[in-house]
Amino acid sequence: MMNSTQISYFKLAAYFDTGLLKYLYFMILTLLYVLTVCANVLLIVIICMNRSLHEPMYLFLCSLFVNELYGSTGLFPFLLLQILSDIHTVSVPFCFLQIFCLYSYVGVEFFNLAVMSYDRYLAICYPLQYNTRMTFNKIVLLIAVTWFYPFLVVVGTVSLSSSLQLCGNIIDNVYCVNYSIVKLACSDTTVNNIYGLIATALLVVVPLILILYTYLKILKVCFSGSKQTRQKAVSTCTPHLASLINFSFGSCFEVLQSRFNMSSVPRMLGIFLSLYFLTCQPLFNPVLYGLKMSKIRNICKSLFCSEV
Repeated sequence: MMNSTQISYFKLAAYFDTGLLKYLYFMILTLLYVLTVCANVLLIVIICMNRSLHEPMYLFLCSLFVNELYGSTGLFPFLLLQILSDIHTVSVPFCFLQIFCLYSYVGVEFFNLAVMSYDRYLAICYPLQYNTRMTFNKIVLLIAVTWFYPFLVVVGTVSLSSSLQLCGNIIDNVYCVNYSIVKLACSDTTVNNIYGLIATALLVVVPLILILYTYLKILKVCFSGSKQTRQKAVSTCTPHLASLINFSFGSCFEVLQSRFNMSSVPRMLGIFLSLYFLTCQPLFNPVLYGLKMSKIRNICKSLFCSEV
């Protein structure tokens, strides 16, 4: 039996020979990555350079865009190398590093969306008290918690998994997934499974409950408020809800695919859906907010029009 000290690499079994099509997939993913980086960097620079956008809502958006860069960089370069390679392996340390990056990205994304919903809740439900409730110190604290809290939770996940004794090294995915490694263990995984459930609750369930609570409060105010209040709520909450639904759908499918037998799902569809929330969300957010947020949209128009 092999143990973790004898395993130096993992084999990613979800890859299969696509012939010359691999160059097409490579070009598509390269284009997607370049667009993702450009779109997020552009909006980060716009928010940082324009004083009119130094408001809580846009600062939280800036944090969201930084996270999109972080998550996409943890995946895209790796995928591009694997597509062109004939041997689909990854070293054990890099595999755990990728798990840390991708899982912390997911946690930060959910908490960032929760903080943004809380900000909208204060702006819509307490408009006259908004500036006193959403102070600069509070903004800094919320952004710090959004980033450091998921990092601490994921450190525990990676530490527990890296200490397991493994009896195999084949991961049935196109990137490293923590639960796939836990399933390879020939030692007791009770602690890993319990901590995995706790981590999922802390990183996903808690922010979703916070988001649900804030939107129930917002809906209550909208139904009893004026037409102007409802219009404000719709204009500011629509992109947030679209982003949340898009990311939650992809995350839920990945959890289902890693935990349950999904052999009935066509192989290419399974790969696409497992990559969806990691590849599309980082481009979806800047495009969505860039088009929907009037201040950002107007600055982008003036920027590109002046260059022309």
